[in-house]
Amino acid sequence: QVQLVESGGGSVQAGGSLRLSCAASGRSLSSLVMGWFRQAPGKEREFVAYISRFGNGILYADSVKGRFIISRDNAKNTGYLQLNSLKPEDTAVYYCAASAPGVSATSENYLYWGQGTQVIVSS
Repeated sequence: QVQLVESGGGSVQAGGSLRLSCAASGRSLSSLVMGWFRQAPGKEREFVAYISRFGNGILYADSVKGRFIISRDNAKNTGYLQLNSLKPEDTAVYYCAASAPGVSATSENYLYWGQGTQVIVSS
């Protein structure tokens, strides 16, 4: 069983930055691919970013491309999502997810999920 714990959320003004972390326990993160999703109030959860096991494969949602950066440090069993140039529409609960390779990167079929961390961007 894998446990994922997100941290780093908070409140920030538009144009600001945050760095989200996703700490994994129970299994080596290097055996898993990772994704980040978000859910805004009243909306469905949506894909944000994906990173392969060793970081050589990365995908972003069009809405965050060029502003967000996904990364991972397998030695620390931790994944990251750097949020730059934040906009009010980025306000959401952000979730990290992990799964064995083969999962559809943008789907919600990941096996393991964190509890989420809130990001609030004010204008």
